[in-house]
Amino acid sequence: MSSTRLWRFPRPAWLTSTSARTAGVYTAGALFSLGFFFFIDAATYSKSALNGSDVHIRFVDWIPGICSALGMLVINSIEKSRLSAESFSYSGTGVAWKARLVLFLGFALMAGGLAGSVAVLVLKYVVPEYPFPTLYFGIANVIANGLIMLSSVVLWISQNMEDDYTYNLAL
Repeated sequence: MSSTRLWRFPRPAWLTSTSARTAGVYTAGALFSLGFFFFIDAATYSKSALNGSDVHIRFVDWIPGICSALGMLVINSIEKSRLSAESFSYSGTGVAWKARLVLFLGFALMAGGLAGSVAVLVLKYVVPEYPFPTLYFGIANVIANGLIMLSSVVLWISQNMEDDYTYNLAL
């Protein structure tokens, strides 16, 4: 057993295969689209004639989803190799801490989106004690932001898997 290993058990071989990476990318896309489906469903229902209340989804409800989507873009634009200081292929100094700072800002955007959706749920729908068809607007917002956050994590992990089948041209 190598002393540089963190876990006792070896990593499964299927984890670094191309099919696992492809499945992770498709799963992330499905989670992202399912999250926005919940929110778009709530937004269209709030403006329809079936909505029996005067409460509608406004721009305040969209802000957490926008923050989460921007956080997903920021997080998935960073390669895992830039987070380590061992990368000599990038020009400039301090690439690792700059990448870590941008990654932190991306996660902060996503966490702020999720916290914002919970705040909108509580302040706009729970405190005034709206019944369930109206309460669904806030619940759908929290579900959407949670699924966007989960899809971002799945996509980042699946895109940055260390694998043996890539060909490195570095000398």
